[in-house]
Amino acid sequence: MTRPYAEVIGDPIAHSKSPIIHGFWAAQLGLDVDYRATRVAPEDLGPWFAARAADPDWRGCNVTVPHKVAALDHVADPGDVRGSIGAINTVFRQQDGTLAGTNTDAAGFWSPIAGVDLAGKPVTVVGAGGAARAILWALARVGVGPVTIMNRNVLKAAGLLATFGLNGQALPLGPAAPPSALLVNASSLGMTGQPPLDLDLSALPDNAVVYDAVYAPLETGLLAAARARDLDTVDGLEMLVGQAAIAFAILFGAEPPRDRDDELRSLLTA
Repeated sequence: MTRPYAEVIGDPIAHSKSPIIHGFWAAQLGLDVDYRATRVAPEDLGPWFAARAADPDWRGCNVTVPHKVAALDHVADPGDVRGSIGAINTVFRQQDGTLAGTNTDAAGFWSPIAGVDLAGKPVTVVGAGGAARAILWALARVGVGPVTIMNRNVLKAAGLLATFGLNGQALPLGPAAPPSALLVNASSLGMTGQPPLDLDLSALPDNAVVYDAVYAPLETGLLAAARARDLDTVDGLEMLVGQAAIAFAILFGAEPPRDRDDELRSLLTA
């Protein structure tokens, strides 16, 4: 007898903590479901979705690097995520059995800093991939000041400023971050197995917030540098758990027990 299941896909994927998160919530709620991590190479993405669409036990998946943009080509887009954020991180089965995509990253990113006043204030975002798209979309909604995007491909970064109607500048990755009320690492730099993100933070004001979407390792070099300056920080688990909570409700039709977040965080950091 098979059980309903969902999964997270990416390449690489072994670092993912999503199975721990979804498994914890399912156990707390007494749901008889499974959640897995599956490596899917970019060239296999289309056939993989086709195979999963034919499996009635499959509820959907979370999507991580490098598939957040490419996955849009293989599923329906009823909410026009392509025209807004331009990347998806959750795929689910619609009532008619077809697969559709949505994005929970933007809400997951914003939740930990919802109380921070960023209106009209300068923000720096490192990276220009799928996570950066969700983050920039959220920042555009709250009217932040000039936005600097630091990225290896400066033209791609400049294109994102135009896409989201943001004033600012696109810069190559350099040794120092410009003055910013909020600095966000939306790239894979600093992740286990990836090059570090070494940024001089001396230009940031004392009340700046440094936010790293990387969660493996949880204590990145960027966050360590920010804490050495006694700056406020947000680690990658905050965004990961926030976006996962929305995805869990979509995939399994039940609200996760967020009152157990402290217990979940202890489990994730053990």
